[in-house]
Amino acid sequence: MKHYRKYFLPYQIDWLLDASPLKLMEKSRQIGASWTDAHESVMKAGMRGARLDVWISSRDEAQAKLYLDDCRKWAKLLHLAAKDLGQFMLGEQSGGSAYVLEFASGPRIYSLSSNPNALAGKRGHVKLDEFALHHDQRLLYRVAKPVTTWGGTLAIISTHRGENTLFNELARSIKEGGNPMGWSLHSVPVHEAVAQGLVERINRKSGGHESREQFLKRLRAQCIDEEQWLQEYCCVPASEKAAFLSYDLITACEDPNLRLMTIEELLAHHSASPSTGNASCAGSHHSTTPSLRSGLFYLGVDVARKKDLCVLDLGEKLDEILWDRLRLELQDRPFAEIKSALHRLLRLPGLRRCCVDATGLGMQLAEEAKREFGWKVEPITFTPSVKEQLAFGLKRDLENARLRLAPDQRLRADLHGLRKEVSLSGNIRFVGDTEDSHCDRTWALALRQHAARRLDGVWAAVG
Repeated sequence: MKHYRKYFLPYQIDWLLDASPLKLMEKSRQIGASWTDAHESVMKAGMRGARLDVWISSRDEAQAKLYLDDCRKWAKLLHLAAKDLGQFMLGEQSGGSAYVLEFASGPRIYSLSSNPNALAGKRGHVKLDEFALHHDQRLLYRVAKPVTTWGGTLAIISTHRGENTLFNELARSIKEGGNPMGWSLHSVPVHEAVAQGLVERINRKSGGHESREQFLKRLRAQCIDEEQWLQEYCCVPASEKAAFLSYDLITACEDPNLRLMTIEELLAHHSASPSTGNASCAGSHHSTTPSLRSGLFYLGVDVARKKDLCVLDLGEKLDEILWDRLRLELQDRPFAEIKSALHRLLRLPGLRRCCVDATGLGMQLAEEAKREFGWKVEPITFTPSVKEQLAFGLKRDLENARLRLAPDQRLRADLHGLRKEVSLSGNIRFVGDTEDSHCDRTWALALRQHAARRLDGVWAAVG
């Protein structure tokens, strides 16, 4: 225990010394929680007398690998003999794999991505990292808890992701419901971590010289809105009451391995292989994300010139699912630059349809594109009824998992920022603002999805 003060801050030590069978941490981003928990996993599996394996479920494969890297570093620092077994298949029934570290004492640490089936039938200690980001928290919890029956412990660590999550339900049951399950709660907002020395630790490692006040001011300034600041750093879950699109709905369609392309990458790839391709857009040879191969593209364009964003959102259709490929954001750019970018994409032979916001400034852009590219371009004038159809169409696609999104905090905030209002006369209108956008990314995505939609063999109509 002597080394604890050398490596850890008080809130981290509290977590390490807590031997409760059930413990939960709601936390700020980037406070060293996973690094700390990796130390605890090594202690549980690697010390003399250890008898149970440790199972860690992370939000994706990349995070699972990083967690085991931390475990490997701790094993080395603690002089514990451990063998890295690499990626280990868990069996056909589980349909998953894990990165495995085996200790001389016998037990292993298994670090796996968020596949609940991979935990079925296992025994030991369980860690659910970034639990609120898992797609099916209830199933994961139901499968994970029985793993601990024979003396194991269950630890849940996460930043919040909206009010309507099992993670927030558990936190509220502890704080407001009398804690019937007997959890040990650790709440670490960024202000608490800073008060206990986080900034000084970061300065020591990075060579920086920020004061605590400067650090907090910088983090707050880098958030796109107040909601992000409160949720990501202050342990306050975002309200879902007014949101048209919930975080659960949005994140369920995110693919952690999907990477957006630049316009140069897209055009270069398509030029090299017009109809098929082998290069992955995910940026990783381990990714299961389909590569750019169909050459069937659909484009949505939300037009702005000065204050708001002009967003061009391109997706590729594979087996009736639209995959994010490019999202070009232009703010306060010359009209000629916007037109040039749009026309470069319209020249793609595989572009099947482009829906362009033809409201206000977009009218000229849409008319010129329609004149040059004909049937590829459909100008759409935004009216309350048109926006209603686009918004509900996007929501249906999210509910039916008809699209795959590259994780992007700005897009996530835009989508969640969309609000549905009903007037006294019963009319519906959609509004929304984030710090750098009037949900412009949302409308570009909605236009893209509409562009790819067919009804009864013909193109869907709006308005």
